[in-house]
Amino acid sequence: MTVESVKPVTPGTGEPSEPPVAGGGVPLLGHGWKLARDPLAFMARLRDHGDVVRLRLGPKTVYAVTSPELTGALALSPDYIISGPLWETLESLLGKEGVATANGPLHRRQRRTIQPAFRLDALPGYGPIMEEEAHALVGRWSRGEVLDVTAEAFRVSVRISARCLMRGSYMDARSERITAALATLFAGMYQRMVVPLGPLYRVPVPANREFNRALADLHRLVDEIVADRRASGQKPNDLLTALLEAEDENGEPIGEQEIHDQVVAMLTPGSETAGSVVMSLLHVLTEHPDQVDKIREEVKNVVGDRPVAFADVRKLQHTANVVVETMRLYPAVWILTRRAVTDTELGGYRIPAGADIVYSPYAVQRDPRSYERHTEFDPDRWLPGGSPNLPKYAMTPFGVGNRKCPSDHFSMAELTLITAVVANAFRFEPAPGSDNRTHVGITLRPRRLLLRAIPG
Repeated sequence: MTVESVKPVTPGTGEPSEPPVAGGGVPLLGHGWKLARDPLAFMARLRDHGDVVRLRLGPKTVYAVTSPELTGALALSPDYIISGPLWETLESLLGKEGVATANGPLHRRQRRTIQPAFRLDALPGYGPIMEEEAHALVGRWSRGEVLDVTAEAFRVSVRISARCLMRGSYMDARSERITAALATLFAGMYQRMVVPLGPLYRVPVPANREFNRALADLHRLVDEIVADRRASGQKPNDLLTALLEAEDENGEPIGEQEIHDQVVAMLTPGSETAGSVVMSLLHVLTEHPDQVDKIREEVKNVVGDRPVAFADVRKLQHTANVVVETMRLYPAVWILTRRAVTDTELGGYRIPAGADIVYSPYAVQRDPRSYERHTEFDPDRWLPGGSPNLPKYAMTPFGVGNRKCPSDHFSMAELTLITAVVANAFRFEPAPGSDNRTHVGITLRPRRLLLRAIPG
């Protein structure tokens, strides 16, 4: 189905029509209460009301796009920029001058600065660090030990990001602080997005104080990292060096705020999303022990008796498909927003300049109109020819267009390697107190996953 085939028009006029309003809004909060109460189910049901629908979040009207074709068109069109409730919420964390939140010429220059660090030919240089951290992860787990998967997953993702992109042992002492700060921040930010109460979030109640302490600590950590690198006088071939030597459009060194925001952007989204996927992968390996058997068989065929290495990743096709299917059912980035910069239309619906648009990769990637057995975990659907009728843009775990995550190959290599190493070493069973229900924040992850790691 093409974008043009879903363009309704007002009868007799040929003009774009107003999108329908979703039902279920309440006074003052609009649909925000449903997004706060059961957001995944709410977003998944919106397509039943149309390919584009209107929502009310507090006093604001927000447009929700629900079909894969139109989410692709939205992401690729220059009529829409990174903005809206999600990004306005994230600016307090990521700043306004980092690659995650910037637009236009600033964003393009920043992409040029960071892209060399994620070229395919650069990835083997990260291999030894990824191997070391993946094997250190399982090395910490002893027979019968109960694992706090949240802590373990964030720790390994933070350490890989920091050690690969900002070389230096000074990250070792800070990884735990980063992990703790991110867990608090991403839990609080979702509420600020869907229930925009503005000044009320500045009231010094315990939840707000905890959030503000975590935010301040993260920004202190970033300042410490930059200061330590400068004091060392070292210039390793990494992304932090590239930032410290970057120039703006006039050939001048980029400002301190941009350096700060870029380091936050390196540490935060990548670590949070990768950590969330690692948590979901461990949940999947627990729920589907047959996948552990298949991964082990593949590792044995590809690797033999030696430890899994980075160079093996490209041959571990089933393991990679387990990662992809996990990201389909449990996408870390489950909701995204854009803002229209001009009066435009999408799928034949009128979108006014300044309007905020929201869409959900979670809803798109579980849509029964796109996927057979849409709620089943089936890595084989990603074999060649396994999903012949899948619509374009029905699976975009790293985004599309100029906002596509620059570290997509880096992340796939990292996640595939960790999955192979972990599944080859352990089986898992839930421990008392474990809660694998989905925790909904800015990212998705299991609520409190406690597992017992059993060798063999």
